[in-house]
Amino acid sequence: MGTEEPAAEIAFPDFMKVDIRVGTVVEAAPFPEARKPAYRLVIDFGETIGRKKSSAQITRHYTPETLIGRKVVAVVNFPPRQIGPMRSEVLTLGVPDADGEVVLLQPSHDVPNGGRMF
Repeated sequence: MGTEEPAAEIAFPDFMKVDIRVGTVVEAAPFPEARKPAYRLVIDFGETIGRKKSSAQITRHYTPETLIGRKVVAVVNFPPRQIGPMRSEVLTLGVPDADGEVVLLQPSHDVPNGGRMF
């Protein structure tokens, strides 16, 4: 992987329009209605943003049990997206491993829920 061309250059104010926050997975369950193997996640982003739902295709490296309590990074200001019977409210972020399977992005130190990436 990693063979894609870089995206077009953007101005810093455009980057700042994307609200990327850290949260803690508080619920994780299989999502059999999804077209590709996925989990339904509920992520706690703290008092201001609250708990949000996400569908994540992360079944290769994670189980629901290993996701509970894990800090993740997500875009919280995209419009909700209907995925089968679920409204995914945030985009949980990851990068592909050598086989193209998603590896979650997460902070290397403990940080409070709701912290914004900059």
